[in-house]
Amino acid sequence: MAEATTDAPKPAEKPRLISEADVTKYKTAGDIVHDVMKKLIELCVEGAKIIDLCIEGDKFIEEGTGGVYNKAVKGVKMGKGLAFPTSISVNNTVSHFSPLASDPLSSQALAKGDVVKVHIGAHIDGFAAISAETIVVGASEQEPVTGRKADVIKAAWNAAEIAMRLVKVGNKNFTVTDAVAKTAAAWDCKPVEGMLSCQQSQNVIDGKKRIILNPNEAQRRDIESITFAEDEVYGIDILISSGEDGKARIEDSRTTIYQKDSSVTYQLKMKNSRAVFSEVQKKAGAFPFNVRALEDEKRARLGLQEAVQHGLIKPYEVVYTPANTFVAAFHFTIALVPAGPLLLTHPPVWYKPELVKAEKELEDDELKSLLTKSLRESRKNKKKAKEAEGNADDV
Repeated sequence: MAEATTDAPKPAEKPRLISEADVTKYKTAGDIVHDVMKKLIELCVEGAKIIDLCIEGDKFIEEGTGGVYNKAVKGVKMGKGLAFPTSISVNNTVSHFSPLASDPLSSQALAKGDVVKVHIGAHIDGFAAISAETIVVGASEQEPVTGRKADVIKAAWNAAEIAMRLVKVGNKNFTVTDAVAKTAAAWDCKPVEGMLSCQQSQNVIDGKKRIILNPNEAQRRDIESITFAEDEVYGIDILISSGEDGKARIEDSRTTIYQKDSSVTYQLKMKNSRAVFSEVQKKAGAFPFNVRALEDEKRARLGLQEAVQHGLIKPYEVVYTPANTFVAAFHFTIALVPAGPLLLTHPPVWYKPELVKAEKELEDDELKSLLTKSLRESRKNKKKAKEAEGNADDV
């Protein structure tokens, strides 16, 4: 008589680090960011004032996030809004330019031919989607971008596409660092030195796992080598300069974007500093904010000084590459879910090859091959790869 068989117990499913509900919140934030990016790019015309664009961008994000997830859960309303204040950085300005009305540079307006980086972010329940892309004011298929402007934009777009395909489970951060540098070199460009891309989680956009661009010796030594793992989320910031070395420096722009550093504790001494810090916590939480969002700018500037001095608040400084160089940027947010990499933000709104006519092209066969691959392997290809592995084991 045959023995009774019992079904082997199924292995317990590994707990997910991010749930499907979390992914949906990330993607909803990504959809809002995409809609706002489209509106902002339409407004980026000759004569448009940068301060007006920044104010409009922030307003659009607040309106977009205000229209979703409004049902209170157990009597508590869900936090949502800006994950990164709108910044519009032109030509050799690397990033974080978002002036106040009182700033000397507040009258700056866009001119035809300007290389413009638009950087925005939204969050739903602390799950943030951040995006940046580069446009050239007044460019068209009839009058495409050429010369060094075309080189730097083409280099940055290709570097972002390469990075997107290398941020995958099992790969290392320095693989991305080196591939971005190699891609930029094809157009005689350099990644901006020391720029960081970070792991994200709920209410965190500057997590411990990081990717660095064009590090100097000390930076390369200080950044830990990490391996990308399943269910992690990353904000990938690709910044490329047409300059010789990618070095950037602080000039005369006033810092306007700051962020609370949750890892630092310090009891502020001044009453005004405590009041400003409390306002920051209430209005921005863990996310970066513009001084413009605080009630009284003069009081806020004074109150922030003590908090910055003791590391409670960190500044997002405005840095520049040398005059007559250009910086192009693309930023995307990506999740490494079990089915494969998932882009949480949308592809660039403005960029297409017909608008950017560089004389150089990517020659490296390995990088060119990587660009032809889809972000996520199809099931058929995965099955073939597994079968090939099995056959190799049998030999």
